[in-house]
Amino acid sequence: MTTTPRLAIRRSRSRSGAATGDRWLPLIGLLVLFGLWWLIAISGWVNPVLLPTPLTTLGALVKGILSGTMVTDFGTTVLRTFAAFALAALVGVPLGVALGSSEKLYRSVEFLIDFFRSTPASALIPMFVLFFGVNNLSKVVIAAFSALLLIVFNSAYGVIHAKQSRILAAQAMGANRWQIFKDVLLFESLPQTFIGLRSGISIALVIVIVAEMFIGTEQGLGKRIIDAQQILNVQDMYASILLTGLLGYSLNMLFLTVEKRLIHWSGK
Repeated sequence: MTTTPRLAIRRSRSRSGAATGDRWLPLIGLLVLFGLWWLIAISGWVNPVLLPTPLTTLGALVKGILSGTMVTDFGTTVLRTFAAFALAALVGVPLGVALGSSEKLYRSVEFLIDFFRSTPASALIPMFVLFFGVNNLSKVVIAAFSALLLIVFNSAYGVIHAKQSRILAAQAMGANRWQIFKDVLLFESLPQTFIGLRSGISIALVIVIVAEMFIGTEQGLGKRIIDAQQILNVQDMYASILLTGLLGYSLNMLFLTVEKRLIHWSGK
C-alpha cells in the first residue's frame, strides 16, 4: 500500500508535535515538586521559619546571585568539582581499560575496587585531611578518589564485556592484538566508560559539597549551606541547596549530550 504525500505530511507533523511535547515532560515533575512544597509551606504543618515557600526561596536565590557572593561560592565549587573529575578521568579511564583488557588482572584487584567503592567516601575524609591537610587540595583529592573508583570500574567492565562477535570479526580479518584493542575494545567500552564518567562527576560534586561543609574553607556552596543552617538563615540555605541541585542536573545533562554525540553507534 502506497502512502500518499498528504498522509506522510500528517505523520511527520504528528511525530514532530509529539517530540516537541516530550521536551516539556520533565517540567511536570518540577511543577509537582514546587506544588507540594508550596502546599506544605502554607499548610501550617511545618513552622514557616523552617520551611519558606518556593517563591521566597527563589527570591533569596536571585538576591544571592545579584549580590555576587553566591556566584563566588558557585564558581569555587564548580572549579573543585571539575578539578577532581579531570584528575579522576585522566587516571581512571586508562587504568580501567588496561585492567579490563586482562580479565585475570582485573579479578586480582576486583576486591580492592569493590571494597573502596562500597566504603562511604565521607568516612575517608579524616584520613585525607591527615595526609593532605585542611586545604583546597584535600577537598579535590577526596572527591577525585571517589570518582576514580567509579570510572575505573565502568571502564574495565566495558572492555571485559565487549561484544565477542566484533572481536572475532576483527581476528578473521587479520587484525593483531593491538589493532583489536585500539579499534574494537576501546570503542566497545566507550558507552560503559561514559556511564562511569557521568557517575564520576556526580559523585565528585557530592563529595566536594560534603568536604566544603566539614573541612575548613572560605568559599563554596557546601560552606554556604552549613553556615546558613547554623545561623538559621533558612532562605539562603534552601536557595543554596536549590542551586546545588541545578548544578548537578546541568552536569548530568551536559554529559548526556556529549555522550549522544560522541557514541551515537551505541546499541547498534
